[in-house]
Amino acid sequence: MANMKNAKKKIKVIAKQKEANNNYTASMKTACKNVEKACLAKDKEKACDSLKVAIKKIDKATSAKAISKNTAARNKSRLTKKVNAME
Repeated sequence: MANMKNAKKKIKVIAKQKEANNNYTASMKTACKNVEKACLAKDKEKACDSLKVAIKKIDKATSAKAISKNTAARNKSRLTKKVNAME
């Protein structure tokens, strides 16, 4: 456990940031899973709508620095490829 005042404060700040980042990543992962489910169900319209939501969530997580830019680009690319491959 930290002894100095600034170290104690930093522990609290990090805990808040960690919770916020977890919220961003959790909502992002849920949105990505919704796209995957729509692709498996072969529902093109629902997949396109879910993709738009997922991209927004991914961008939000990136701007909050919960995930890196490269991870965001990779996730968006993979999801877009899956939706575009549908007939």
